[in-house]
Amino acid sequence: MPDVTPLEPRFVSHIAQTLSLPDAGVRAVMALIDEGSTVPFIARYRKEATGNLDEVQIRDVAEKIEYFRELVQRRETVLSSIAEQGKLTDELKARIVATMDRSELEDLYLPYKPKRRTKATIAREKGLDPLATYMWAQTPAELDLVALAQSLVDPAKEVNTIEEALEGARHIVAEQISEDAEVRKAVRHVMFEEGTISARKMTDAKDEQEKFKMYYEYREPVKNIPSHRMLAVRRGEAENVLYWLIETDEPRMFALLRSRILHTDGDWTAHLNLAIEDCWKRLLNSSIQGEIRLELKRRSDAAAIEVFRDNLEHLLLAAPAGPIGVLGVDPGLRTGCKLAVVDETGKFLAEDVIYPHTGRTKEANDKLAVLMAKHNIRAIAIGNGTASRETDAFVSDFLKEKNLSEVFRVTVSEAGASVYSASDVARQEFPNLDLTVRGAISIARRLQDPLSELVKVDPKSIGVGQYQHDVDQRQLQQQLGATIESCVNRVGVDLNTASWTLLRYVAGISERIALNIVSYRDANGRFNSRAQLREVSGVGPKTFEQAAGFLRIRDGEQPLDNTAVHPESYGLVEEIARSLSTPVSDLIRNPAQLAGVKKDSFAVGSFTLNDILEELKKPGRDPRDKFVAPSFNESVREISDVNPGMVLEGVVTNVTKFGAFVDIGVHQDGLVHISEVSNKFIKDPSEVLKAGQIVKVKVLSADAKTKRISLSIKQLLAPSAPQGGGKKKGDFKPKAAPPALSMEDKLASLGSKWKTR
Repeated sequence: MPDVTPLEPRFVSHIAQTLSLPDAGVRAVMALIDEGSTVPFIARYRKEATGNLDEVQIRDVAEKIEYFRELVQRRETVLSSIAEQGKLTDELKARIVATMDRSELEDLYLPYKPKRRTKATIAREKGLDPLATYMWAQTPAELDLVALAQSLVDPAKEVNTIEEALEGARHIVAEQISEDAEVRKAVRHVMFEEGTISARKMTDAKDEQEKFKMYYEYREPVKNIPSHRMLAVRRGEAENVLYWLIETDEPRMFALLRSRILHTDGDWTAHLNLAIEDCWKRLLNSSIQGEIRLELKRRSDAAAIEVFRDNLEHLLLAAPAGPIGVLGVDPGLRTGCKLAVVDETGKFLAEDVIYPHTGRTKEANDKLAVLMAKHNIRAIAIGNGTASRETDAFVSDFLKEKNLSEVFRVTVSEAGASVYSASDVARQEFPNLDLTVRGAISIARRLQDPLSELVKVDPKSIGVGQYQHDVDQRQLQQQLGATIESCVNRVGVDLNTASWTLLRYVAGISERIALNIVSYRDANGRFNSRAQLREVSGVGPKTFEQAAGFLRIRDGEQPLDNTAVHPESYGLVEEIARSLSTPVSDLIRNPAQLAGVKKDSFAVGSFTLNDILEELKKPGRDPRDKFVAPSFNESVREISDVNPGMVLEGVVTNVTKFGAFVDIGVHQDGLVHISEVSNKFIKDPSEVLKAGQIVKVKVLSADAKTKRISLSIKQLLAPSAPQGGGKKKGDFKPKAAPPALSMEDKLASLGSKWKTR
C-alpha cells in the first residue's frame, strides 16, 4: 500500500510554489497517488482533477511529496532522540518543526547526535565546560579567564596546568562552532559559491592510456563544473589515478567565522581566534567538504541520469517498421551469420546459419533464397556488430540478383542483444534455441517494434547512458523504470500479442499479474474485450481502472477497446454517438462526423471531452513517427574508408552534454562535439538532437589507430543570419577553429564501443 502520511498544508504550498503549480493540482496528485493511482493514469485520465498537469509535472510532485514525507519521518526521529536526552527546548523544537530542508534538519540535530569520543567530550569529562562557556559568552564574570582556568586545574582529572585547561576549553568551543547550524549553512554556501575543484594525479599512479590526463593538474569552480567532468574526476579517484579536494581561501573562511563568533573584545578573544582556526582545520573544512562532495555527486548523478533517461525515451519511441515478416541477421565473419525469421506478430518461424564471408557465397545465397521463398519476408534486419557492413553488402547483392526490390534491408543496433540472449527472459521464451539464434530473433523484432523488444533488456546495456555505472544505481533504476513505463503507456499495448515483459510496464500491472495475463491467454485464447481482463487472477477493480485504457484489443467485441478511450467513458462516447444519430462503430469508421458535436451538450470536463474527441478522430493510432530507414554509403564500410570532407548519413545513437555520437556504418560511432552541432548557440546538444534521429554529417577527421571519428553537422547548415542587423547578446560566432576535444571527450568517444558487443 502507498504511504498515506498526511502532509502539512505548508509543505503542499511549498511544493506548488517551487514547481510553479496550483495548490489544488498538487493536492489532487497527492490524493490520487495515496489512492494507488499511477502517474500515467493520472496524467491521461484525471486531467480534470489535476488541472491538466502533464506526466513530468506529476512525477515532480510525487518526488517532492516523497521527499517531505521522509523529512517528516526523520524529523520525528530527531525530536524523539533530543527529547530522550532531556535537551529539547521549545525554541529548538520550533526550529526543527519549521525547517523544510533535510540538510538544515541534520545541522540542528548535530549537537545532540550520538557521537564517538572526541577531544571536546574528553574536555567536558575533565570538567572544563565552565571555561568554554565563559569564552563562548564573551561577557566579563566574577573570575577572569586565567583565574577561572586556574580554578579548574586538577591533576586527578589530568588537567595539570592553566594552559591544558585553556586548550581543553578551546576544543569544546571548536566543536560548538562546527556544530552551529547557522555557521555550517554560511560556510557551505561560501564553499560552494567560491570554492574550486582541484584534481591532481596521484604519485606513482598508473594511467597507461592517459584516460585522465586532462585532470592531472586541473582546477574548476565548484559551482560551474558540469556533470560529466565531475563524474570523470570521481572515476579517476575510484581508479586510484586522481585525488581531488575543494580549495577555499583560508583567510576568507577565518574572517567569515570570526564575523559570526566574535562579538566583543576581552581576555577570551585570542582563545576564540585559536578555537576558530582549530575548528576550521580540524573539523569544519573536512566536514563541509564531505557534504559538498556528496551534493556534487548527487547533482552530477541527476544530470547524467537525465541524459540517459532522455536518450532511452527517444530510443524506445523510435519508429517501428510495423507488423511485417522480418529476417533477422546476427552477422559474423569466421563464425557465420545467424539467421532468424519472425512473422508479422514477432513469432519465431525458422533459423539457419550462413557463411558468406568465408568463400561459401553460393551456399549462403541458396539458404537465403529458400527462407525468402517459404516465408513472407518484407524486410531484412542486420545487426550492426562485427561484419555488419560486409553482411549488408552481401544482402544487397542478393536482393538485386533475385530482383527482390519490394524487400528492404536495415542495419539495426544490436546493443544489449547478447545480454538479452543469455537472460532468463530469453531462456523462458526460447529454451531450446542457441544464444546466437535468440540474438537474431531480437534483432528482427527490434525492427518491427523497438519498444516491445527493448523492454526485455536492462537499459544500462542498451548503450545510451553516460557514466551509468558511476551514478546512484537505485535512483537510476527508478528513473529508467519510470521512463519505460511512460513510453509503454504512451504507445499502448496489444493485450493479445504483448509479452509479459511488456505488459509489466502497463500502469497498474505488476510482473506477477503480467505473467497471469499471459497464462490466461495461453489457456483461454485471445481476449475479446477489455472487460474480460477482470477474469485474470490478481486483477481487481483498481488494477483494471489503472490498466484498461492503455490496453488495446483489435477486432474485439467493443470497437472502443482498440482506442485510448477509458472504459469509464464508454457511456459518454455512446451519448456522443446518439447525439449524432449514429452507432459507435460507424463513428469510429467515419470520424468526420465528429465535426457536428456540440461540446456544451455533455456534462463532462473539457479536458476529458477534448481527449475523447481527439482519440475518436484517430482511433488506435500509434503516436510514434513513421519508419524511415537510414541510408549508409555503400563504399564506406570500415573506419579506414572514412576521409575528411566526406558527407555521410548516419543515426544518432547517444546524446551527451558535450556532444552526440552518430553511427555512420563503420562499427565505430563518430562524435559531433557540441561546438559542431548547430550554427546557433545551444547549451545542450539535446536541444536539437535525439537518439534515433537520422542526420547528415561532414567528416572532420578519422583516426583508425585511435578509433576516433570527428564529425560536424554545423558545417552542412546554412549560416545563421544575424537578426536586427547586428550581433546580439547570446549569439555564438567562433573567432577561430572549433576547440580541440578534451581528453574527457576523447575518452567518451573511445568508450563508445558497445556496437561491437
